[in-house]
Amino acid sequence: MTSESEKQQRLARLRDQLARLDRDMLDLIGRRQSIVTEIGRIKSAAGRPVRDYGQEKEVIERARQSASRLGLGADFAEDLMLLLIRASLTAQEQDRVHKSFGGSGRRVLIIGGGGKMGGWLARFLASQSFVVEVADLREPTGEFTYVRDWENAVLDHDMIIVATPLGISCGVLEALARRSPSGIVFDIGSLKTPLRPGLRALRDAGVRVTSIHPMFGPDTEMLSGRHVIFVDLGVAEATRGAQSLFAPTMAVQVRMDLESHDRLIAYILGLSHALNIAFFTALAESGETAPRLAKLSSTTFDAQLEIARRVAGDNPHLYYEIQSLNDYGDEALAALLSAVERVRSVISARDGEAFVRMMQRGREYLAGAEEPAEE
Repeated sequence: MTSESEKQQRLARLRDQLARLDRDMLDLIGRRQSIVTEIGRIKSAAGRPVRDYGQEKEVIERARQSASRLGLGADFAEDLMLLLIRASLTAQEQDRVHKSFGGSGRRVLIIGGGGKMGGWLARFLASQSFVVEVADLREPTGEFTYVRDWENAVLDHDMIIVATPLGISCGVLEALARRSPSGIVFDIGSLKTPLRPGLRALRDAGVRVTSIHPMFGPDTEMLSGRHVIFVDLGVAEATRGAQSLFAPTMAVQVRMDLESHDRLIAYILGLSHALNIAFFTALAESGETAPRLAKLSSTTFDAQLEIARRVAGDNPHLYYEIQSLNDYGDEALAALLSAVERVRSVISARDGEAFVRMMQRGREYLAGAEEPAEE
């Protein structure tokens, strides 16, 4: 009969073996990262795109087959390889950005650079060898030169980026128009119609102005699959200059006009935000505690709850601006109210056929969303 002491010794030996395996796995992952970084450099030198979906598919299929032979879950193997692929792409993209030297010492002023997205842009551009200067109401901590009073400073920068809150961005753009700087000027606002006067004032003053909208948050590390919208204001040189900043990345670049941008954003951001705000507001006012609901949750509820949790934890002032400052926002909210009322009326009428038709229409619409849109 095995004594308690022997059991503890065996447990300690097994844990030591596990620790060694963990170190070995991390060493292998590190070696894998070195190889994929070198592959990325070769592809970059050859002018080939960093991401190869065909190769990714082969890697995943190979992992699923190997997992089956080893008695491991194929889905687990796929999830693991997807995690490694993402880490590999991040490493390749960061290496490509660092080696692009796109800035070559050019100076950039980021007004509002002390904010989250302004800070992201500052780090992103600094990694491309831009000399970054930051203007903000509060002096940010960090490695960038701080400009205390940009309105009275010499604006001889190669590029000026407005990353201030939407509510004050138009005033900043108008102030810049009065100064008529020689460098490229653009904002990164989530909405464009509230900025019309400032953007047009810059254009009329002969400034090289454009407007962009990064469709991602400040915690983003890899831009593969992320979209950056470029709103062309009729100054092609400025738009090309802004686009060149993201050329070393795998971001999807989309160009559109001013009006189309906000009409689409009313649904992409406004509708999705409103839906989640309504969802967690209904839960908060239901009288049921969150832990009680979590105990009885379903797959659908868990997925929706996670999205709602991220929305609830984001910047409420930004979300309010996206809802209240969009000229097309009421259209999306009215569509949401109409849809909820339609669901309610169908259920109240016990109309099963109408309910099935709604589900079928949604299925067909969402299947179309998987297809690439025409340019």
